[in-house]
Amino acid sequence: MPRRSVTAALTMATATVVLAAGTAVAADDPTPAGKASGAPPGTTSSSPPPQVDANSPGLKLADGATLAPARVLDIKSVVEDLSGDERRSDTNENVTFALQAEVLFPKDSDKLNPDARSRIQTIADEINTQKAGAVRVFGFTDNLGSYAHGLTLSKKRAEAVHDELSAALGAQGGSVTFQVRGYSEDYPIADNTTEEGRKKNRRVEVSFPKGG
Repeated sequence: MPRRSVTAALTMATATVVLAAGTAVAADDPTPAGKASGAPPGTTSSSPPPQVDANSPGLKLADGATLAPARVLDIKSVVEDLSGDERRSDTNENVTFALQAEVLFPKDSDKLNPDARSRIQTIADEINTQKAGAVRVFGFTDNLGSYAHGLTLSKKRAEAVHDELSAALGAQGGSVTFQVRGYSEDYPIADNTTEEGRKKNRRVEVSFPKGG
């Protein structure tokens, strides 16, 4: 059955203001994570840009001040299925798939479920499309149980996904360099004090560069 998905785009915008004297000031305005941007996810606001007074004293550099070096802001988009079981994040440089442990493994196990193969095949297809030469497979757990047990379980789960992913890559798999690691409860992405948060933290992430 096809899975429906919703797209949440986290965008960062750079505004440049040109002063009357010819000095340009760049102001970075990243949208805070978890806050609404004023438009529904996946849509672009059609509001006109705000009016700026070029003569405002607050926009002028103080005597002796210099501009910060110019930089390119990373744009990140996140696609997550309605159940939250699978999430894809794209930046300018990398693709990351995060799969919750429950859709890959039985409870407290490192043996893949029958449904896991199709999900991992989707990731392998994208790796082949991007021609990625380096792939990272990282496992994570929640904070229940001992740290040592979580470290062992997260590493074995990452290894199980690696083995299936390597087989799914076919001929290209031999030219891919893998990093496979387990991190136990380190690097949570949600609150471990609730079951909903712990479920998100029990995951395996597969990441690789774009267009490698």
